[in-house]
Amino acid sequence: MALYITDECINCDVCEPECPNGAISQGEEIYIIDPNLCTECVGHYDASQCVEVCPVDCILDDPNHEESQDQLQEKYHRLTN
Repeated sequence: MALYITDECINCDVCEPECPNGAISQGEEIYIIDPNLCTECVGHYDASQCVEVCPVDCILDDPNHEESQDQLQEKYHRLTN
């Protein structure tokens, strides 16, 4: 499933450059993740890089965008081809 950033985000700017798909951008108040671009780093890394670097643990699984590992892998291939 895609990830999302909660309102606990402190705008520390560390997650955005870590995203290999460019899915993270500055929203009106906090950073946001585009679920159409988020692959949870499948195809790039073994773990979601934004989650790894977030100092306040505000990046969670998005229950509105559930995807299997196979679906995330397919999305990765679509985005990188």
